[in-house]
Amino acid sequence: MTPVILAITCLLGITLCYGGLCAVSPFGNCRKCRGWGHAMKTDRKGRAKRGKDCRRCDATGKRIRIGRHFYNTAARLHRDGTR
Repeated sequence: MTPVILAITCLLGITLCYGGLCAVSPFGNCRKCRGWGHAMKTDRKGRAKRGKDCRRCDATGKRIRIGRHFYNTAARLHRDGTR
């Protein structure tokens, strides 16, 4: 096999796997709060305590994946264009 065909096959495989992940699990953990929904702070004794709510995910701890966002946008555009 030539390296070009091998590279295309690998990229196609990665794309299909990511598409499957977006179909099965459209939401992932928020990158800012790591899925907690709030920041973790420590008090003066060094014990962990809850901080402010995360503004990026609105304290849910979840975010929509980029691939699922693209799919939703394309589906909405198709639905609006065929009405």
